[in-house]
Amino acid sequence: GAGQLFKFNTNSDIATGDGIALAFKVGAEIMDMEFFQFHPTALHLPGVTPFLISEAVRGEGGILRNVAGHRFMPDYSPQGDLAPRDIVARSILYEMQKTGSDRVFIDVTRLPPYIITTRFPHIYRFCLDHGLDITKELVPVAPAAHYMMGGVRTNSWGETSITGLFATGETACAGVHGANRLASNSMLEVVVFSKRIMEKTRKGTKAGVPDVTGGAEVHQVLSQRQIPKSIPAPSFAALQKLHWDKVGVIRDRESLTRAAGILAAWQKSLPPPTDRPSYELHHLVLTGRLVTEAALLREESRGAHFRSDFPQSSPQWQRHIIFTAK
Repeated sequence: GAGQLFKFNTNSDIATGDGIALAFKVGAEIMDMEFFQFHPTALHLPGVTPFLISEAVRGEGGILRNVAGHRFMPDYSPQGDLAPRDIVARSILYEMQKTGSDRVFIDVTRLPPYIITTRFPHIYRFCLDHGLDITKELVPVAPAAHYMMGGVRTNSWGETSITGLFATGETACAGVHGANRLASNSMLEVVVFSKRIMEKTRKGTKAGVPDVTGGAEVHQVLSQRQIPKSIPAPSFAALQKLHWDKVGVIRDRESLTRAAGILAAWQKSLPPPTDRPSYELHHLVLTGRLVTEAALLREESRGAHFRSDFPQSSPQWQRHIIFTAK
């Protein structure tokens, strides 16, 4: 994956887009990179790494409230607290902006304590270890980058557009998640496609380029961007802030264009990598360019990709955006 693109994310430190960047460099097709899922409710405590507060907590009866105590989700969706992830994530951001806060809260205090401790023991224990008893106190949460639907384009056997190169998991994009992955389907994807890759390699791959085509497509190469007059110095922290601020939950042309220019400038100016941190920064910049350029191209909103300047879905964009190095 590539969750480390974003300042707030639920991914491990190794999710730095390495697989996608390496595959792109050798000529593989990269697809659907604009579709990056943001989980609406990651624990938001000072000094604590974002930790998922499962949607099952809201399914059990947890209620989202803003800092004023107002239950706000019915204001945004008839499904209320059970609306899809993308709607809940955007709604939380809107409430944070309206109230000038960096968080909202999940309220489960009205549920019997045994429900919380028996059905969500890991969440209960993690919060308790950080001084928060969720049976008695509100849970501070905020959106965080969570899962990348796009990746190295594969067919149903895990084959990429390059003979002998296979991909599975979050690095891959077989299209099974569409524009907005359903919870837990990533585990199914890994199990199913890993097994199919093993079966395929045991049988031996045929000569020639594997067929990975399917559906309407838009093929692109990374554009030559005009370098902005003033750009921040490239660093891991600057990259994460740039993506969170400009390529995050809510996007628009101005923000995406600014980010695209900065990323292109960084890609040109970075010295050759010599160690793991510098390789990871290189890969994140390239992967970030693929995400940002795809998001700029898709002038509509669909699934996890939301453009405030194009808030509706368009039939003209029922197609995949595919990048190649040449």
